[in-house]
Amino acid sequence: MTADRDGSPSTTEADGAEDGLAEAFRAVTRRLRRRTGEALAPWDVTPGQSRALGVLLRHGALRLSTLAEHLRIAPRSATEVVDDLEARGLVRRRPDPADRRATLVTPTEEGIRAGAAIRAARRAAAEELFGGLAPADREQLARILRTLRD
Repeated sequence: MTADRDGSPSTTEADGAEDGLAEAFRAVTRRLRRRTGEALAPWDVTPGQSRALGVLLRHGALRLSTLAEHLRIAPRSATEVVDDLEARGLVRRRPDPADRRATLVTPTEEGIRAGAAIRAARRAAAEELFGGLAPADREQLARILRTLRD
Protein backbone atom coordinates (compact mmCIF):
# COMPACT_ATOMS: atom_id res chain seq x y z
CA MET A 1 0.00 0.00 0.00
CA THR A 2 1.33 3.39 -0.89
CA ALA A 3 0.43 6.63 0.80
CA ASP A 4 0.83 10.30 0.20
CA ARG A 5 3.12 12.28 2.51
CA ASP A 6 0.23 12.97 4.88
CA GLY A 7 -0.43 9.25 5.33
CA SER A 8 -3.65 9.18 3.29
CA PRO A 9 -3.97 6.61 0.51
CA SER A 10 -2.54 7.78 -2.77
CA THR A 11 -4.91 9.09 -5.42
CA THR A 12 -4.24 5.99 -7.50
CA GLU A 13 -5.20 3.68 -4.63
CA ALA A 14 -8.28 5.74 -3.74
CA ASP A 15 -9.34 5.67 -7.38
CA GLY A 16 -8.75 1.93 -7.47
CA ALA A 17 -10.86 1.40 -4.35
CA GLU A 18 -13.67 3.51 -5.82
CA ASP A 19 -13.41 1.64 -9.11
CA GLY A 20 -13.54 -1.66 -7.22
CA LEU A 21 -16.62 -0.57 -5.29
CA ALA A 22 -18.37 0.64 -8.43
CA GLU A 23 -17.49 -2.54 -10.32
CA ALA A 24 -18.73 -4.74 -7.46
CA PHE A 25 -21.98 -2.76 -7.37
CA ARG A 26 -22.41 -3.12 -11.13
CA ALA A 27 -21.72 -6.87 -10.92
CA VAL A 28 -24.36 -7.35 -8.22
CA THR A 29 -26.82 -5.22 -10.19
CA ARG A 30 -26.23 -7.33 -13.32
CA ARG A 31 -26.72 -10.51 -11.33
CA LEU A 32 -29.97 -9.24 -9.80
CA ARG A 33 -31.24 -8.11 -13.23
CA ARG A 34 -30.42 -11.50 -14.73
CA ARG A 35 -32.16 -13.40 -11.92
CA THR A 36 -35.15 -11.09 -12.10
CA GLY A 37 -35.37 -11.58 -15.85
CA GLU A 38 -35.30 -15.34 -15.38
CA ALA A 39 -38.00 -15.07 -12.71
CA LEU A 40 -40.22 -12.99 -15.05
CA ALA A 41 -39.83 -15.32 -18.05
CA PRO A 42 -42.97 -17.42 -17.38
CA TRP A 43 -45.15 -14.28 -17.67
CA ASP A 44 -43.39 -12.85 -20.74
CA VAL A 45 -43.14 -9.40 -19.17
CA THR A 46 -40.21 -7.03 -18.95
CA PRO A 47 -38.97 -5.68 -15.63
CA GLY A 48 -40.57 -2.32 -16.53
CA GLN A 49 -43.92 -3.96 -17.21
CA SER A 50 -43.61 -5.87 -13.96
CA ARG A 51 -42.92 -2.66 -12.07
CA ALA A 52 -45.92 -0.95 -13.69
CA LEU A 53 -48.20 -3.83 -12.77
CA GLY A 54 -46.85 -3.72 -9.21
CA VAL A 55 -47.58 0.01 -8.93
CA LEU A 56 -51.14 -0.57 -10.13
CA LEU A 57 -51.62 -3.40 -7.64
CA ARG A 58 -50.39 -1.19 -4.79
CA HIS A 59 -52.24 2.01 -5.76
CA GLY A 60 -55.26 0.83 -7.72
CA ALA A 61 -56.54 2.58 -10.85
CA LEU A 62 -54.24 5.40 -11.98
CA ARG A 63 -54.08 7.90 -14.79
CA LEU A 64 -51.23 7.26 -17.21
CA SER A 65 -49.46 10.44 -16.11
CA THR A 66 -49.59 9.35 -12.46
CA LEU A 67 -48.33 5.89 -13.35
CA ALA A 68 -45.45 7.50 -15.26
CA GLU A 69 -44.59 9.59 -12.20
CA HIS A 70 -44.52 6.49 -9.97
CA LEU A 71 -42.27 4.71 -12.47
CA ARG A 72 -40.14 7.83 -13.06
CA ILE A 73 -40.54 7.53 -16.82
CA ALA A 74 -41.96 9.76 -19.55
CA PRO A 75 -45.74 9.56 -20.08
CA ARG A 76 -45.13 8.30 -23.64
CA SER A 77 -43.08 5.41 -22.24
CA ALA A 78 -45.85 4.64 -19.74
CA THR A 79 -48.31 4.49 -22.64
CA GLU A 80 -46.12 1.88 -24.36
CA VAL A 81 -45.83 -0.18 -21.17
CA VAL A 82 -49.60 -0.08 -20.66
CA ASP A 83 -50.21 -0.97 -24.32
CA ASP A 84 -48.10 -4.11 -23.86
CA LEU A 85 -49.77 -5.05 -20.58
CA GLU A 86 -53.19 -4.45 -22.10
CA ALA A 87 -52.33 -6.68 -25.08
CA ARG A 88 -51.49 -9.45 -22.59
CA GLY A 89 -54.82 -8.95 -20.80
CA LEU A 90 -53.16 -7.82 -17.56
CA VAL A 91 -54.58 -4.27 -17.45
CA ARG A 92 -57.44 -2.36 -19.00
CA ARG A 93 -58.17 1.26 -19.67
CA ARG A 94 -61.42 2.89 -18.64
CA PRO A 95 -62.76 6.43 -18.54
CA ASP A 96 -62.00 8.41 -15.41
CA PRO A 97 -65.38 9.15 -13.78
CA ALA A 98 -63.96 12.40 -12.36
CA ASP A 99 -62.78 13.66 -15.77
CA ARG A 100 -64.24 12.20 -18.97
CA ARG A 101 -61.21 13.40 -20.95
CA ALA A 102 -58.86 11.27 -18.83
CA THR A 103 -58.28 7.52 -18.81
CA LEU A 104 -57.58 5.28 -15.85
CA VAL A 105 -55.50 2.11 -16.02
CA THR A 106 -56.50 -0.74 -13.77
CA PRO A 107 -55.32 -4.35 -13.41
CA THR A 108 -57.62 -7.08 -14.68
CA GLU A 109 -58.36 -10.21 -12.65
CA GLU A 110 -55.62 -11.95 -14.64
CA GLY A 111 -53.32 -9.00 -13.93
CA ILE A 112 -53.98 -9.32 -10.21
CA ARG A 113 -53.16 -13.05 -10.28
CA ALA A 114 -50.09 -12.57 -12.46
CA GLY A 115 -48.93 -9.60 -10.39
CA ALA A 116 -49.06 -11.59 -7.17
CA ALA A 117 -47.14 -14.47 -8.76
CA ILE A 118 -44.59 -12.07 -10.27
CA ARG A 119 -44.10 -10.37 -6.91
CA ALA A 120 -43.44 -13.75 -5.28
CA ALA A 121 -41.00 -14.74 -8.05
CA ARG A 122 -39.11 -11.44 -7.77
CA ARG A 123 -38.96 -11.81 -4.00
CA ALA A 124 -37.59 -15.35 -4.38
CA ALA A 125 -34.94 -14.14 -6.86
CA ALA A 126 -33.85 -11.42 -4.43
CA GLU A 127 -33.81 -13.88 -1.54
CA GLU A 128 -31.63 -16.22 -3.58
CA LEU A 129 -29.16 -13.39 -4.16
CA PHE A 130 -29.19 -11.81 -0.70
CA GLY A 131 -30.05 -14.89 1.37
CA GLY A 132 -26.41 -15.68 2.09
CA LEU A 133 -25.95 -12.44 4.00
CA ALA A 134 -26.30 -12.36 7.76
CA PRO A 135 -29.42 -10.47 8.92
CA ALA A 136 -27.31 -7.59 10.28
CA ASP A 137 -25.46 -7.31 6.94
CA ARG A 138 -28.77 -7.29 5.05
CA GLU A 139 -30.08 -4.50 7.27
CA GLN A 140 -26.90 -2.49 6.82
CA LEU A 141 -26.93 -3.01 3.03
CA ALA A 142 -30.59 -1.98 2.86
CA ARG A 143 -29.82 1.16 4.85
CA ILE A 144 -26.87 2.04 2.60
CA LEU A 145 -28.88 1.45 -0.59
CA ARG A 146 -31.78 3.58 0.67
CA THR A 147 -29.28 6.38 1.40
CA LEU A 148 -27.82 6.13 -2.11
CA ARG A 149 -31.30 5.99 -3.66
CA ASP A 150 -32.57 9.04 -1.79
